Amino acid sequence: MDMNIEALQRAYREGTLTPRALLQQVLAQAAATARHNAWIYLLSEAEFEPYLQALESTPMDDLPLWGVPFAIKDNIDLAGIPTTAGCPEFSFIPERSAAVVEQLIAAGAIPLGKTNLDQFATGLNGTRSPHGPGRNAFDPDYISGGSSSGSALAVALGLATFSLGTDTAGSGRVPACFNNLVGLKPTKGLLSASGMLPACRSLDCISIFTLNADDANAVLAVAEGEDAADGYSRPNTFANRARHYGLRSGPLRVGVVPEHQLRFFGDGAYQQAWQQTLERLSADGFELVEIDYAPFDEAALLLYEGPWVSERYLAIESLMQESPEVVNPVVRQIIAQGEAPKATALFRAQYRLEELRGQCMAQMEGLDCLLTPTAGRLFTVEELHAEPVFYNSQLGYYTNFMNLLDMTAVAVPSAFTAAGMPFGISLVGKAFSDRALLSIANRIQQSIPLPAGRGQSVHHSPATPVATDGSRIDVVVCGAHLHGQPLNWQLRERGATFKEATQTAPVYRLYALAGGPPLRPGLVLDESAGAAIAVEVWSVPAAEFGSFVAGIPAPLGIGRTRLADGSEASGFICEPYGIEGATEITAFGGWKNWLASR
Repeated sequence: MDMNIEALQRAYREGTLTPRALLQQVLAQAAATARHNAWIYLLSEAEFEPYLQALESTPMDDLPLWGVPFAIKDNIDLAGIPTTAGCPEFSFIPERSAAVVEQLIAAGAIPLGKTNLDQFATGLNGTRSPHGPGRNAFDPDYISGGSSSGSALAVALGLATFSLGTDTAGSGRVPACFNNLVGLKPTKGLLSASGMLPACRSLDCISIFTLNADDANAVLAVAEGEDAADGYSRPNTFANRARHYGLRSGPLRVGVVPEHQLRFFGDGAYQQAWQQTLERLSADGFELVEIDYAPFDEAALLLYEGPWVSERYLAIESLMQESPEVVNPVVRQIIAQGEAPKATALFRAQYRLEELRGQCMAQMEGLDCLLTPTAGRLFTVEELHAEPVFYNSQLGYYTNFMNLLDMTAVAVPSAFTAAGMPFGISLVGKAFSDRALLSIANRIQQSIPLPAGRGQSVHHSPATPVATDGSRIDVVVCGAHLHGQPLNWQLRERGATFKEATQTAPVYRLYALAGGPPLRPGLVLDESAGAAIAVEVWSVPAAEFGSFVAGIPAPLGIGRTRLADGSEASGFICEPYGIEGATEITAFGGWKNWLASR
């Protein structure tokens, strides 16, 4: 089902959905997607009850986020629920929620629970957690990105409408890129940090993950606000025009990184995605102006190679001194460096940072924003385990400078690779240009429309995915799109060709969904009691993939389907709520066998 704010509230008004029914669906979906390791703590039905009762006694029109579910990174407090920052030994139960969480709940939003993260928000990859690595929503062999791994996954997997992350070095943007989301890294101090465990207190921001720019703006409107309890909080004093959100029209002049300064670290698919994104934007009225990325990159290096790592040490100083062995070894290695830097090193770095800030801001003059890839390469979980520090540093090439230079950014999806993996770009602007950037992101989402999250119906319209080497994507079908079935024409008219008839891995249940015609199948993952299901693999031109996905109605979507030979491909999946009223036909071994028995 559509989980964006507009769709949810429309369903509530029409009476086809209630918050209570939605939470039942969320709990079922959370269980079905557990292998992605999104959650550290998911609220129980009893813990949801006070929030549901409050909504049931309040008119929907009184609250802008009435009934909207959201997830909270587990370094941000939710009253009565443990905050662990990914370290069980550090756990405590706060009496009060973080200021931003309180504001969201007061506006009608429903907290779902606490999400997984790189321990103590130290990392951009999502693998540094005792709760298991965050596994990408599109392919669990790949990283989710971090440190806000679970927060991104909760939205991408259709469990939450929005989520809160934090962003010091890119943790609110890299996971957005890897999971096909909008990631807003607000201006420092625009959202209160009260009730957030800091990584680098002078640099941290609470960030927002959503499916689209509209939702990011709606959440920002509730979440922002000056807070006297937060010494780094500050009001939005930017010009009124930058406080206005809408659809940015007309020509735009944006800065881009010149080719010799781009880094894709061997990821040809992402390099091709970037090039095709620029072509699409150029055709839509974006004037691309090359800038010198060197001062931005030099500023970025100060974050981990300079004295700011001492802030990470201060955040958990007592734990590092008394029980360092409970800290993840990679995280401990990074944070331990923060004990040594002297004040002289800090001032020396600050002097250089101010020089770099001047060089960077001078280049922003006359530009509507800076535009970069959000990340240069998408790694597998295995790669990050083998090379946890070096590869992590590559993930921050386009993100680490942002808070040091007091800039704001919006990560926005812009393409899919031929393998069906998301790619995204970041819009970067001066402090308090948050809504100006969101307005540009809104325009990009409509000029390069993509499916929202993973397997949800399209928010705007079909996408043109990116191809790299032959321009085709394998798609697994299991029902109405099979040879001789009523929707097979949707593949053939797009130039798709049949590759093989095979079976899934023995981990699925097959259902005939209610409704029709045409009759539709529901393939649902069940690793404990599943079976092998007969399927077909079709090769679809990459340029047609987005329009094919756009025509898939809820509760169906496209995800990753495991095949009998151990490989995976893009394939039809069904949200767990979709099998309500459905007929299970797993025992027939496939769709055509069931049809023949009727």
